[in-house]
Amino acid sequence: MVSLGCPKNLVDAEVMLGCLAKDQYEITTDEHDADIIIVNTCSFIKEAKQESIDTILDLADRKQDGNCKLLVVTGCLPQRYQEELAKELPEVDIFVGTGDYPRIAEIIAEKRQSDEQLRYVGDPNFVYDETLPRLKSSPAYTTYLKIAEGCSNCCSYCVIPSLRGAFRSRPLDSLLQEARELVASGVKEVNLIAQDVTAYGRDLPGRPSLETLIKELAALDGLQWIRLLYAYPDGITNSLIQTIKEEEKVCKYLDIPIQHISDPVLKRMNRRSSEAEIRALIEKLREEIPDIALRTSLIVGFPGETEEDFRKLLHYVEEVQFDRLGVFCYSREEGTPAAEMPDQVSERLKRERHKKLMRAQARVSFKRNRRLIDTTEQVIVEGLSDETDLLLKGRSSRQAPDIDGQVYITAGSANVGDIVTLRITDSSDYDLIGEIVA
Repeated sequence: MVSLGCPKNLVDAEVMLGCLAKDQYEITTDEHDADIIIVNTCSFIKEAKQESIDTILDLADRKQDGNCKLLVVTGCLPQRYQEELAKELPEVDIFVGTGDYPRIAEIIAEKRQSDEQLRYVGDPNFVYDETLPRLKSSPAYTTYLKIAEGCSNCCSYCVIPSLRGAFRSRPLDSLLQEARELVASGVKEVNLIAQDVTAYGRDLPGRPSLETLIKELAALDGLQWIRLLYAYPDGITNSLIQTIKEEEKVCKYLDIPIQHISDPVLKRMNRRSSEAEIRALIEKLREEIPDIALRTSLIVGFPGETEEDFRKLLHYVEEVQFDRLGVFCYSREEGTPAAEMPDQVSERLKRERHKKLMRAQARVSFKRNRRLIDTTEQVIVEGLSDETDLLLKGRSSRQAPDIDGQVYITAGSANVGDIVTLRITDSSDYDLIGEIVA
């Protein structure tokens, strides 16, 4: 199994692996040894689509130089382009959409009775629950908990609603049962994910809130860190801020994709927050939780983005100083309102603006990391450093898995999965260096 794209995609891949393992399939990490290869794809933006296609074509070669007899493509790419893919990729034996992946074992069994290329792409309305098996691929001490599926925000640049359907929350009891099982298996860190975690519960009977879910999770013995990813600005209420502040197990970390700061651009993006509201929110968060680490995502080169709009965004990044920041060049996706907007920005200008923002953020990140020197951080130990076997590596509670930097541990010993107190002794643009405190 090769899973591409976001952590939400990874959870789908783990459910597929769980279903296959339950059906007596043996999982291998050697693509040359595998009889069946599954590529779980992403098609959110142009670069993700290209990565998916390149991966499919590369793994199709295992039919010639490996044991591969079935090549299966699942996820967002077939959900969006099933007709085109069927014509362009005859190497693929089965296409499976975002609503049919739990049937993966049954689908493969059906393929044994047919020599034709098969497609299982229906409405993307499925929501998995705790009754489905899940073979976790992340380290034993950490995991993602997908609390909802789909999205109803309808940003003008985004294809997610068409790929994943409207926002659908998982019932509270289902989430708590899965969380109990994960903690019982050794999980210490749970990262809550959805397209918009702040929308959790609005569509459920009784409207359980994200705050309720957090408090129930915090009561689980053995669970030590709870992290919130993808919190839309207009959904971050005073109540949620207080919950993050007061619950000790909640990492003082929040991922808030603001996308831009210029009001004309935000309006064309169909975002619900204005510049004034975003500024007030960041100020409120830092006032209530002074040590909070804030991450955001930005888009440059959106249709109609003027030099003045970009300058405002650049100055805001330098001014507000997010701890973590990701920048995307706008991707013109067919079927979205933004794709039809006038004043499309050239690829060259997008790249220039992307480079300027990332340079500015590198300076900001370095400056904010230097502030942590001689302070202590809680760090989860992840094993030996990739650079040298003489150092341990880990992540602080201020760093989410896979997307943020690392901590290099120069003194002290600990086991993988231990959460230790580290004194920060040095830093780089994105990483920290420190010593375990006895």
